[in-house]
Amino acid sequence: MASIPSEPIAISIGDPAGIGPEVLAKCWDNRGMFNLPPFVAIGDPRSVGAVWDGPIMIIDDPRETDSAFDSGLPLIQLMSAEEDVPGHPSVAGAHCSLDSLEIAVGLARSGSAAAVVKEQLYAIGFAHPGQTEFVAERCGVSSGNVAMMLAGPTLRTVPATTHLPLTEVVGALTSVLIESRGRAVLRGLQRSFGIAEPRLAVAGLNPHSGEGGTLGREEIEVIEPAIAALAAEGWRITGPHPADTLFHASARANYDAALCMYHDQALIPIKALHFEDAVNITLGLPIIRTAPDHGTAFDIAGQDRADPRPMAAAIRMAAECASHRAAAA
Repeated sequence: MASIPSEPIAISIGDPAGIGPEVLAKCWDNRGMFNLPPFVAIGDPRSVGAVWDGPIMIIDDPRETDSAFDSGLPLIQLMSAEEDVPGHPSVAGAHCSLDSLEIAVGLARSGSAAAVVKEQLYAIGFAHPGQTEFVAERCGVSSGNVAMMLAGPTLRTVPATTHLPLTEVVGALTSVLIESRGRAVLRGLQRSFGIAEPRLAVAGLNPHSGEGGTLGREEIEVIEPAIAALAAEGWRITGPHPADTLFHASARANYDAALCMYHDQALIPIKALHFEDAVNITLGLPIIRTAPDHGTAFDIAGQDRADPRPMAAAIRMAAECASHRAAAA
């Protein structure tokens, strides 16, 4: 059994027309095989019933999760303004998804849930660059002080910049940003992963880490000062390393996480190694928030084709992080 926190894991189902209801039901069906602790879903029960004929236990209080979990999928009911059809997203479903996430975050902040696991949402008019930033705002944390980590069994990566066109990455990279991301990662590795003296490797931006300035000066002028500042605080940090030699097996043995300079530099290696079991976790929050590393997948919703393993991995990691935090409290 995965580490069992004292409070249940709260799961925002995500868009009711996506694959969230299906993968969550499959996780409950296979809770023993996936080694999962008790969890409670938040969303529209009709979206689950549309893709699954298993038992749903409607509860009002997360404290009822443990007693309900063996009998059926515990669910805190949140009805959408209209019933969604799998594979056909709607404005009403998007609002239901956002409301579900708001409730899950509220439960975690109040201590009624040990962690939030979030399915992807399809939010029409979503004003944030990503859901990491949305959750950070709801927790009262500046987006510059959080970090989006992709974690798998043999690799953890963090992008310093996230959802930006490549043409905007250089302008967005600053020493202050790299320092704050690095600090969030290092503290997160201590607090949520139980690593007393975490090791952080920092990737360069340019080929061969700039080749001493020949292929770009960002390493010299931006990245190296940030590394020096963190090292002066006592952190174990190295780099900037050429990104093309940072992710093979022997290199990965030398660090606990890799801080990368842009989205694909971080996500390509983690998805190449751990496509089915990589977990998206937000570091720097007062709560634990994880998510499976996949989208809403409307194209296969309602077809019994969704893979529940990423969601199961996100639930397990949420429970493990909650246990590490509880042990350190």
